[in-house]
Amino acid sequence: MVPAAGEVLIGVAIAVPQPWAAELEAWRQRFGDPLGSTVPAHVTLVPPTAVRRADLPAVREHLARATAAGGPFRVVLDGTGTFRPVTPVVYVRLSAGAGECTALEERVRAGVLGTQRRFPFHPHVTVAQQLEDEALDLASDQLAGYDAAFDVDEVDLYELGADGRWRSVQTFRLGG
Repeated sequence: MVPAAGEVLIGVAIAVPQPWAAELEAWRQRFGDPLGSTVPAHVTLVPPTAVRRADLPAVREHLARATAAGGPFRVVLDGTGTFRPVTPVVYVRLSAGAGECTALEERVRAGVLGTQRRFPFHPHVTVAQQLEDEALDLASDQLAGYDAAFDVDEVDLYELGADGRWRSVQTFRLGG
């Protein structure tokens, strides 16, 4: 997706903290995922979305309100899942915190960010996508026993840079 003139490509996500982020990003690169080196490990709340640069202040205000309305929570990552055959994606599952992510996503995906969803929301951390079935199978098998737990107390607004890398441009604390 390439933004038009006067637009910026944004995303809203829960960043996976260190040391798990580096670990999951390294796995993603090992599997050969073409986005492995440009997309930080995260749980997507708003997928890549083009917005007018002039609308960014309203987006930021909306995110401040949406994140202030809910408090911190714990996420437990446990094993793998896949969206195949619909999309060629393998992910690490959330065995705890999925309900809180869903409530947060509903608040964030309202108002100025209330866009049509391509798929129903399913909180996860992608570890392999846009790969052949053999590589996806390997990712699923290699991370089947993966487990990690961390507290979520903030959400990040990301922008896609001219270099093709996603970077956090603002952090919003849960609970205000």
